[in-house]
Amino acid sequence: MKAILWDLDGTIINSEEGVTKCVQYALRAHGIDEPDLEKLKCFIGPPLGVMYREKYHMSEEEAWQAVIHYRERFDVAGIFECCLYDGVKETIISLKKKGYFQALASSKPETACRRILAHFGLTEYFDEIVGATLDGSISTKREVLEELGRRLKDREFSKQEICLIGDTKYDAAGAKEYGIRPIGVSYGFGTREEQLAAGAEAVFDRIGEVERYIENDKCL
Repeated sequence: MKAILWDLDGTIINSEEGVTKCVQYALRAHGIDEPDLEKLKCFIGPPLGVMYREKYHMSEEEAWQAVIHYRERFDVAGIFECCLYDGVKETIISLKKKGYFQALASSKPETACRRILAHFGLTEYFDEIVGATLDGSISTKREVLEELGRRLKDREFSKQEICLIGDTKYDAAGAKEYGIRPIGVSYGFGTREEQLAAGAEAVFDRIGEVERYIENDKCL
């Protein structure tokens, strides 16, 4: 294993407060009052537009307008309504010191990803940062991974030497579709069962266990 890709929401940061409040704000702009933030946790991870269409039966145009309203609150307040999961920063630093290539691969807009990593003092430990585009042309996990692949075309990594650490079935499925190895964590927003069913080769309760798994070369 030479390259480690990281998901952001649910893997590095607990973004539940910021995401759910911003979804709630956008729904209100569309005349939908959802007081129970617990019901909006499903928006954490997958592309927002997809979730607005699936959960609230919005048209494509309505869903896009909801994404715009979401960003109104997110860019001002929601972006930093989050915290690091225990042990994650230490693991990222440790793996970097051990010589692993590390990149972020998130379905959150890349501009937001960069602001969040800088906020938590993590930017210097990532060799590349890739997220979704604001125009929606890159939004799914596979699309993000394909863009990362384009940026890394000069690096000599085979796909068998790359893993993605994530917390949902979308991470596991996206990694499998792209041809790299999915490793899951159970402390985020997806269940162990969903991740394994989507192709994760292992799911761990603590990020330190993931580091040991990679170090022991069990991914290969």
